[in-house]
Amino acid sequence: MGQMHAEAALQPLSALPVGWRGIVHSLQGGHEFCSRVANLGFTTGAQVVIRQNYGHGPVLVALRGTLVALGRREAGHIFVQPAGRN
Repeated sequence: MGQMHAEAALQPLSALPVGWRGIVHSLQGGHEFCSRVANLGFTTGAQVVIRQNYGHGPVLVALRGTLVALGRREAGHIFVQPAGRN
């Protein structure tokens, strides 16, 4: 039952507000997309912090000591467990 509750709280990266942290849970998409974002550092367990998210346009994410800009559609295919405000 706890597993279901944890999965229900998963959100796409594009839904997190500025300043919030998340832990990467899963990637959703084709092999090419998943391989590309994994190579950028978006792997299971990686911590991310939202630095810019206006609700439209790119999402700027701090990840493994660097800033990564993702298109909104790309950010919508990366699912994270929200971990609170930074």
